[in-house]
Amino acid sequence: MGYNLLAGKRGVIFGALDENSIAWKVALKAREEGASFTLTNAPVALRMGKINELAEQCDAKVIAADATSLEDLENLFQESTEALGGNLDFILHSIGMSPNVRKGRDYGNLNYDWFLKTLDISGLSFHKVMQVAEKMDVINEWGSIAALTYIAAQRNFPDYGDMAQAKAVLESIARSYGARLARLKNIRVNTVSQSPTKTTAGTGISGFDVFFDYADKMAPLGNASADDCANYIVTLFSDFTRMVTMQNLMHDGGFSSAGISEHIIEELSK
Repeated sequence: MGYNLLAGKRGVIFGALDENSIAWKVALKAREEGASFTLTNAPVALRMGKINELAEQCDAKVIAADATSLEDLENLFQESTEALGGNLDFILHSIGMSPNVRKGRDYGNLNYDWFLKTLDISGLSFHKVMQVAEKMDVINEWGSIAALTYIAAQRNFPDYGDMAQAKAVLESIARSYGARLARLKNIRVNTVSQSPTKTTAGTGISGFDVFFDYADKMAPLGNASADDCANYIVTLFSDFTRMVTMQNLMHDGGFSSAGISEHIIEELSK
């Protein structure tokens, strides 16, 4: 059941690949709440995923764009504002990829060219999205921009590799650009640090299933689902969170504040 939280709002959603993607869930929820938007992903991801199915469900236009390309981003925002009939009220950045992690490179044996690609795709692209949007003046006053991140930006997790540095860059950019856009047009910028989630990207990390179970036992509320994350992000796009900006918001069932849980104690006591 929708509450019309985003009635009349327009946006762009980056990163929907298939029904397991958080961006996919956000698109469905945003549509349910009355929003109209375009969907975008890199050309290779569009060929691999099912984004056209999502577009049909949401009556949304799909626009291919490499988020690391300024030219592609300019075209994306131009086409989006034309398709939607006006400027944007929200943007979701749900982008992350590490060639080193994907190819199983140990953290002490990184390919540095790949490392730079990780930073560009997973972190710097967030700055590029906002810089191009600012220069084109395509975001309405009191708009909202959100990006997905992970607690590995603050803590060490095995096998997360150079993605940890990329997420730290992403969160820093949110603070710096958040201050800038707030002064310019009251636009807010936040990152959402989500629980381990069984997305296509997440499950590709070595040992993911074990860590997913560990986090679920550690978090007092258990792991937050992709659907719950979508609900949360929609509130950030709504007018009810106008004074929330430059924050790294923990959406993890309490995992980030837990020291140890009864479940873990029981497991270790066996």
